[in-house]
Amino acid sequence: MNTSIIEDRLKKYGTNSAETELTAIREITQELILFALSTSDFFSHAAFQGGTCLRIVHGLNRFSEDMDFILREPDSAFSWQQYLTLIGSTLEQYGYSVELQDKSHVDKTVKKAFIKDDSIGQVLRLAYANRQGTQQKIRIKLEIDTNPPGGGDFESAFIGFPAPSSITVETLPTLFAGKSHALLCRTYEKGRDWYDFLWYLGNKTPVNYRRLSAALYQTGPWEGQDLTVDRTWYIAEMRRRISETDWKRAKDDIAPFISPQEQGLLTKWSADFFLSAFERLP
Repeated sequence: MNTSIIEDRLKKYGTNSAETELTAIREITQELILFALSTSDFFSHAAFQGGTCLRIVHGLNRFSEDMDFILREPDSAFSWQQYLTLIGSTLEQYGYSVELQDKSHVDKTVKKAFIKDDSIGQVLRLAYANRQGTQQKIRIKLEIDTNPPGGGDFESAFIGFPAPSSITVETLPTLFAGKSHALLCRTYEKGRDWYDFLWYLGNKTPVNYRRLSAALYQTGPWEGQDLTVDRTWYIAEMRRRISETDWKRAKDDIAPFISPQEQGLLTKWSADFFLSAFERLP
C-alpha cells in the first residue's frame, strides 16, 4: 500500500489537532478521487466545479467537504457506477477500505454518490488522532449535474498529486456565475458562498453572464423568465441580496471551514462591508 505518500502529503498541512488532521486527510482523499477520475474518460464528458474546485485548483483558503461536477452536455443516462468502481480500486492502493454508494435517482438531474472510509486513520501514522484514541472517518459526497445550463466555458487544469495528471474544470468566470446563481437563489444563508464571493472579487474575476442567465432561466425564482442578465442587472440584484442577508448566520456557517487566523476577519462581515467589496467587480 502507498500509505507513505499520504503521510508525506499530510506533513505539508502543518496540522495541530485531530480535527485539522481529519480535514487534511479528507482533502487528500479528494485529490486521489480526482486522480482516479483523470485516468478514465470522465473528464471528456464532465468538468469539476464548486468550492472544492476553487480550493484544489485555484488555492482558495478554505476547506470544502463535497465534490461537485457538471456534464458538458445533457445526459440523463449518466451513471456513477463505473467511476465509483475505479475510485474504489484506486483508493485501496493507498490503504483505504471504502464503502461506495450510488444514491442517484432516475428522475433527478443531480446524480449523487457517497464514498465512506473508516479505516485510513488506523493505517496511517497520525500525530493527533492516534494519540487521542479517536478514529478518522472520511465521508465525501459526489454530485454531478446531468442537465447543465448553457453558456459555460471549460479549460484543462493540472494536478500534481499523487502523480501529474489533467482534469477539466469550469473557467473562473463560469464558476463565478454558478456561485452568483447560488447566492441569488438560495433560500437560506450559506457563508461559504459569501466567502467565495469575496475571493472572486479580490481576484477581479468577471462574471460569465451567459451562464448566469441560462442558470437563472433553468432554476430559481426567475425560472422560465426571459431576463436581460448583464452587469447592470447583476449589480442591482446582488446589492439587494447583500442588503437582505442575515450576516450572523452567514458567519456561523463559514467559521468551521477557515483557519483560526481568519476567524477575526468575520467581525467585519456586514452589508456595508460586502457592498464596499462589491465595488471591485470588473
